[in-house]
Amino acid sequence: MPRTPGAQASPTPRFAPAPQTSPIPPDASPAKSANPLKNFQYRAIGPHRGGRVGAVTGVPSQPNVYYFGATGGGVWKTIDSGVNWEPISDNFFKTGSVGAIAVADSDPNIIYVGMGEETVRGNVSHGDGVYKSTDAGKTWKFMGLGDTRQISRVRIHPKNPDVAYVAAIGHLWADNNERGVFRTKDGGKTWQKILFRDNKTGAIDLVFDPSNANVLYAAMWQVKRTPWGFESGGAGSSIYKSIDGGD
Repeated sequence: MPRTPGAQASPTPRFAPAPQTSPIPPDASPAKSANPLKNFQYRAIGPHRGGRVGAVTGVPSQPNVYYFGATGGGVWKTIDSGVNWEPISDNFFKTGSVGAIAVADSDPNIIYVGMGEETVRGNVSHGDGVYKSTDAGKTWKFMGLGDTRQISRVRIHPKNPDVAYVAAIGHLWADNNERGVFRTKDGGKTWQKILFRDNKTGAIDLVFDPSNANVLYAAMWQVKRTPWGFESGGAGSSIYKSIDGGD
């Protein structure tokens, strides 16, 4: 078939040439704001607790459950990995400063809380001993050791929740005898002082050997607060070991 001149359409280019632009001169760039956060608003994301956090623990068998203790707000609990927090010690605790929290490995319903923050600082809040819950924090009962003032650590035997240990710093502003390491074998009904250095030295830390709960290590700390500072690291400061559960 004969071709008609001019009947064939011209091909359409796939890309059109970009329009020519000139570079923006330096003095034409957007001006920087003198206050870039002027319209920024802070919002609290919780939890609304009193004071700084001094103790935190989780529950290995319940990965979404955690507890923390504040220096003025008692114990708080989350069951959704921290999305929501609820205060669970109000109307049970006489003081609000928490130094240590421990959940029993063998029964997560059993919780021991040692009162009185372990942080020795300019303003420090004292506590009033040990509290215990047997229903995962719904209710609490006072278990004694009221004159320890500052409790730094609580450890629960991994297989027997009736056996628990408390490391107590004691009074920060004066000498006292209710300090050191204490043990209960009856779920907190009675306590025995199993490690005592002197009335100036308390226990700052306590840990089980992971492979043998009869082996414990305790760190003792001689410390005293004064109106103008604090004295730390005296002759009583030392590390102790027991291979018989504190006997």
